[in-house]
Amino acid sequence: MKNGEIYVAEDLFKRMVRRNIISWTAMISGYTQNGLAERALDVFDKMMEEDSEVKPNWVTIMSVLPACAHSAALERGRKIHKFANEIGLGSNVSVQTALVAMYAKCGSLVEAHQCFDKIHQQKRNLIAWNTMIMAYASHGHGLESVSTFEDMIRVGVQPDTITFTGLLSGCSHSGLVDLGLKYFYCMTKSYFVEPEVQHYACVVDLLGRAGRLVEANNLINQMPMQAGPSVWGALLAACRKHRNLELAEAAAKKLFVLEPDNSGNFVLLSNMYAEVGMWKEVDNLRAMLKNRGMRKTPGCSWIEINGKAHMFLGGDTSHPQAKEIYMFLKELPEKIKGVGYVPDTSLVLHDVSKEEKEHNLSAHSEKLAIAFGLLNTRPGVVLRVTKNLRICVDCHTATKFISKIYGREIIVRDVNRFHHFLDGKCSCGDYW
Repeated sequence: MKNGEIYVAEDLFKRMVRRNIISWTAMISGYTQNGLAERALDVFDKMMEEDSEVKPNWVTIMSVLPACAHSAALERGRKIHKFANEIGLGSNVSVQTALVAMYAKCGSLVEAHQCFDKIHQQKRNLIAWNTMIMAYASHGHGLESVSTFEDMIRVGVQPDTITFTGLLSGCSHSGLVDLGLKYFYCMTKSYFVEPEVQHYACVVDLLGRAGRLVEANNLINQMPMQAGPSVWGALLAACRKHRNLELAEAAAKKLFVLEPDNSGNFVLLSNMYAEVGMWKEVDNLRAMLKNRGMRKTPGCSWIEINGKAHMFLGGDTSHPQAKEIYMFLKELPEKIKGVGYVPDTSLVLHDVSKEEKEHNLSAHSEKLAIAFGLLNTRPGVVLRVTKNLRICVDCHTATKFISKIYGREIIVRDVNRFHHFLDGKCSCGDYW
């Protein structure tokens, strides 16, 4: 499993005459580490059903919880948490830390914080502190990331590279530019941690989000190591936000060499060209994608209802309730336009009519998932949606209005962070 030889591991496991908790756990953790979350959960269930002699230990629980986080399977995670308490493993520090990470990645920051609070202060190790700092950062709670970091320093725990990745990321998502720069420039002197590529990427992102693109570019040029895709990617995303086409082209040129198979970089630059009506350049980038045999990564979102995950692709019509979903979405724009929604069609690549652009926007995967959630849950239930890409500007705006007119809390986890929508507002404060 550690070498990615999944089929060999499966064959060996099948041929075992007797299986103990170590062999079961090896399969669960192996699937989790190889990104096969559903298989990890299936093996855990199979172990519980078929092997009454085997009793899960803390390593087993620790191994299966990240699978819940990866699949955004909050209800499954809660059941495993309850089970861990029942068998006396709920107070194990490693299990508690894994629970913090699981709840945070499933969108429930409140439960993550509750689990962290239950870890006795004297038993909170660096991993536990880092997990909580990263949890706050991913939800855009930069000040809480900072205060948690300061609490950690106060009790004498020495930070490491992961600590500063979380801390700087939290500052970036919350616009805490001066605070983030302060921590970055005193990493080595005050905390004896040498900045690595990921820290530079965080600071480029920090400066870029704030519109300080020249400073971000200068920082890249002064790096003591070669700037990797994460650094140039942060600059490209910032250029997209602040519409700096010249720097965007320079960053994209670097990325086309560093990660030639990443279609996302081509799409992002293509979006920028489309926004200013440079359709010839859009066509040139499409031709490059085609020549390299690449396809745009399809937008995909999923939502968990009653313990079952439902997945939607952009423009998907395969779901059993597709007719109802599209009927709902057809009527939605007029409802939310009445409270101030204006469709953002600037990123629809096709040089087509305004009506067609608005229609294309309505079929984005996160809108399909949210519509399905509204149709299949009772009023007041929190909707939790996970997306494989960054949520687009129009979906972000539309979701704010949806949360207001339907009186729902909607939590969207995209590739970068969490967005908590409630009463017409988002936790990111439109800074993302």
